[in-house]
Amino acid sequence: MRLLTLTALTMVAFASNSILNRMALAGGTIDPLSFGAIRLIAGAAALAGLAIALRGTLRLWGPGRWPGGISLVVYMIGFSLAYAQLDAGLGALILFGVVQITMFAGALIGGHTPPPRRWLGAGLAFVGLVWLLWPVSGENAQKISLWHGSLMAMAGVGWGIYSLTGRRSTDALQSTAANFVLTAPLAGLLLAALWAFDASEMPGAQGVALAVLAGAVTSGMGYALWYAILPRLDAALAAVAQLTVPVLAMAGGIVLLSEALTPRFALASVIVLAGVALSALPTRQTKSR
Repeated sequence: MRLLTLTALTMVAFASNSILNRMALAGGTIDPLSFGAIRLIAGAAALAGLAIALRGTLRLWGPGRWPGGISLVVYMIGFSLAYAQLDAGLGALILFGVVQITMFAGALIGGHTPPPRRWLGAGLAFVGLVWLLWPVSGENAQKISLWHGSLMAMAGVGWGIYSLTGRRSTDALQSTAANFVLTAPLAGLLLAALWAFDASEMPGAQGVALAVLAGAVTSGMGYALWYAILPRLDAALAAVAQLTVPVLAMAGGIVLLSEALTPRFALASVIVLAGVALSALPTRQTKSR
C-alpha cells in the first residue's frame, strides 16, 4: 500500500509539470526553451542543497550518471520545444505512448518478460488514452506538426531511458541531484545564448516563478521520489503507471484552468485506470496455484 501511495504521489507530481508548463506558456511571459532551462537549473539548486543537508555531501559520479543526465536533457528540451506547437493532449499521448514502448523494450532487452495480464492491462490503458486524447475533428488533425511531434517522441525516449537508468539507483536523492547538477551548466549556456541573441526573450516574473516551482518541486522532488520507488517496480509496470499522467493532467486542467468536464473524459479515465489496475495486480497467488 505504501508503494502504491508513493507511486500515485509521483504521478501527481509529473502531471503537475504539464499543468505548470501549460500555465506558463499560455500566459505568454516565457518562451519554451527558457522555461525548460530555468526548470532544470532550479531543480539542480534545490536537489544539491537537499543532498548536502541530508547526506552531508553531493556525489556527482556514480553508475548511470551520464546516461541519466543526457536522457534528462533530451527529455526536457524535447518536451519544452514540442509544446510550443502541439496541443497539450496530443503531446501527452505521444510522450507517454513512446515512454511505454521504450520501457517495455527495455524490460524485454533486460530479460524480463511481462506476464500476459500486464500486456493486456497496458493495451487497455493505452486504448483509453488514445480515445481520450485523439483529435475529434479533421480540422484539429491538420494542425499536427510532424517536427513537433518528433520532438515529443524524442522526449519520450529520453524519459523512458531516464526511468530505466533510475532502476539501478542505490541512492535516489544523490542520483537525481547529480543528474540535474551535471546538466545544469548546459542549461545555463543555453539560457545565456538565447537571451544574448534575442533580448526580447527575457522572461517575465510569472513565467520564471512557474519554471522554478516546476524545477525545484514537481520535477526535482518528484524525480527523486521516482528514482526511490523505481527499483521496486519492474520496467513494464512503471511504464503502465505513467499512462495515468495525461489523465491527471487533464483533470488538473479542469480544476485549475477551467477546462470542460466531458463524458468522454470521465469514461476514458475509467478505462485507463482499469488498465493500470489490471497491470498492477499481483501474480504471485496465480503462480502458486
